[in-house]
Amino acid sequence: MAKFNQPDPRNESTMVWVNGLVPRAAAKVSVLDSVVQGGDAVWEGLRISKGRAFQLDEHVTRLLDSAHALAFESIPSREEVCAAIFQTLEANGMCDGVHARITLTRGQKTTSGMDPRLNTMGSTLIVLAEYKGMVYGNAGIRLVTSAIRRNSPSCLDSKIHHANLLNNILAKIEANVAGADDALMLDLEGFVAETNATNVFAIRNGRLITPLATACLPGLTRRMVMELGKLLNMPLEERRVSLTEFYTADEVFTTGTMGGLAHVVEIDGRQIGLDASMGEWTQRLQTAYQKHIWEHAVPLKHCAL
Repeated sequence: MAKFNQPDPRNESTMVWVNGLVPRAAAKVSVLDSVVQGGDAVWEGLRISKGRAFQLDEHVTRLLDSAHALAFESIPSREEVCAAIFQTLEANGMCDGVHARITLTRGQKTTSGMDPRLNTMGSTLIVLAEYKGMVYGNAGIRLVTSAIRRNSPSCLDSKIHHANLLNNILAKIEANVAGADDALMLDLEGFVAETNATNVFAIRNGRLITPLATACLPGLTRRMVMELGKLLNMPLEERRVSLTEFYTADEVFTTGTMGGLAHVVEIDGRQIGLDASMGEWTQRLQTAYQKHIWEHAVPLKHCAL
């Protein structure tokens, strides 16, 4: 398996933000919190490397936009969210090799129930910062197509970065059973959407191809790769893409905050490319991505650069 996501003992004594700093062992939300009652929350994953936070503004913007789309009340300001992130990282002296999961729930309810009118206590902001390496290794990943279809906008808009991940988790279970790294998910009409955890791209004859952002999250890394492709003079096709087009692509790779660009070596037993190595175009995009994301990262004041 290519994933490296095991617990790190350095995280055991860290501080966590739950509407304020608390020791990890005491970091809890109420049984009446909306995230417990109905998975009613939004979230982001923020990567910290060498004293810099990557795509901080974009992640906070998406967090707040998702909360607004779900009609949260008492949403914290951008400044308050950023302050919570910075204070958590500083309290733990974290500067490198860190993933911060930021969760905003609708908050605690007055009694058990689905109705958002029971949420009268304001939202709950959680910042869980952990030492954690990049999710995928460099050996390439193997995908298996899931029987679970990705939610369509008629069910739940994928542009809302919500914390109710059962759709993705069921697909991930299928990947685990099949011994694959992740699951490739199709939309309700049978076109490729994304994996259970990342966006996905194919390269054919130097053309960059990716599914429309209808049944997939329009990811931040996805958007950056599309922009970098243009700088590399790669024609871009954002459209419906069939599974067969991915089987027969010259190169396939996934994109995500904690995976970066991870090349795919196999889908449903079909080899992608000539061998298991990263393809030429994927390498070019990977190099451009690493340079671009570093140059636009936010320096952390408590870290000595």
